[in-house]
Amino acid sequence: MICLTGDIHHASLNTGNQQHCDISEIQVAQRYLRMLEEANVKVTFFVSGKCFVEEWEDIRPICEHPLVELGGHTWDCFEHELWHRVCNKLLRSYNGPAWYQRRDIRRTRDIIERKTGKRIRLWRNHMYMHGPHTNRLLAEEGFVLCSDGVKRDAMGPVWHQDGLYEFPLNVIPDHEHLYHAERTPEWVEWWIKRYNWSDDFGPQSYYVEEWTEIVLDCLKRNEERGAISNMIIHPITLYLCDRFKSFQRILEFLASHETIHLSEALPAEAHG
Repeated sequence: MICLTGDIHHASLNTGNQQHCDISEIQVAQRYLRMLEEANVKVTFFVSGKCFVEEWEDIRPICEHPLVELGGHTWDCFEHELWHRVCNKLLRSYNGPAWYQRRDIRRTRDIIERKTGKRIRLWRNHMYMHGPHTNRLLAEEGFVLCSDGVKRDAMGPVWHQDGLYEFPLNVIPDHEHLYHAERTPEWVEWWIKRYNWSDDFGPQSYYVEEWTEIVLDCLKRNEERGAISNMIIHPITLYLCDRFKSFQRILEFLASHETIHLSEALPAEAHG
């Protein structure tokens, strides 16, 4: 089984990807969803709260699509960078103190539920920024699963003592492992040296054709070892790489396998 997930951010965040794109991130996601629809592939989208304030009419058809499951992706994706850097330095929590993070979770959950009428029980922090209070606060606010981080040997959702399931990505991510937009080879080399960056798939970035082969290998490896694949595709990232040309190969693989929403990977008792 394969869980295809993706993150969608509000336009005012003005990310590097958004600056390099000729249409809005949500408009890209609409095109991406049409491809999934043709292949009958399910997707779980983690969406920032501000999308529902600033771009509701654009995000609405995505939210209402039967192939789409929704999760929260913070309210504003840590827009106040200086505040979060200070919190990380002083409190070792980039997400901020517990009261601040709880407010962020509630605002995000409440606006998604109010706009869509759907209960939101899944969460992924922007940039996978998982803080010391994250699991406890999410559990207290009614969430059942958090999908932060990267762990290539993850088998599926694992219960955490703070009261919810964790399921990190076990397929190589796209954004931080692909050359695209401002992420040229020179920029990536600087980034790795500056922050000593790496995840469980290493520090390397790839051109989209080679990355696609690695993704397919990850999916096949997970299938062979009996793991549920948890993969991420940012629609805007694959659009910027080659207008979804390489993603079409991945989509063909997904269409020939069982895809499930992330919540469907949870044990039966979590659906109560």
